[in-house]
Amino acid sequence: MTEFTPLASLIGGALIGLSAVLLMALEGRIAGISGIASRLLPPIDERFAARLAFIVGLVAAPFAVEAVTGEPVLQTVSSNIPLMIAAGFLVGFGAVLGGGCTSGHGVCGLSRLSVRSFVATLTFMATAFVTVFIVRHVIGG
Repeated sequence: MTEFTPLASLIGGALIGLSAVLLMALEGRIAGISGIASRLLPPIDERFAARLAFIVGLVAAPFAVEAVTGEPVLQTVSSNIPLMIAAGFLVGFGAVLGGGCTSGHGVCGLSRLSVRSFVATLTFMATAFVTVFIVRHVIGG
């Protein structure tokens, strides 16, 4: 069962929103993680350092939380390597097909009242609901 963490979720959501607003205000860019990460590949441009800092911040965040709270951030990752490869491929394919990822559409697109982002968000959320249902109730995960 998943633990309910309203305070941590509220703080995390507020920080995600703040980072999206700051990126839009300071750089004029949408905080779509798939777009930011894909632009770390060549050709390198003048915004490379800012993109790298954003991704490093994402990776460093759990360590910062642990440093502040003294408790590790618990995350369960499957040990099934073929499953993880397939999942990564499907997520990447979905981000390319949908013209963005959950952060770009779900956080930034919805806040701009984008119909395209609304449809994309409904699609990936419905897919997530169905996937969780199948894993928990059909496969027995």
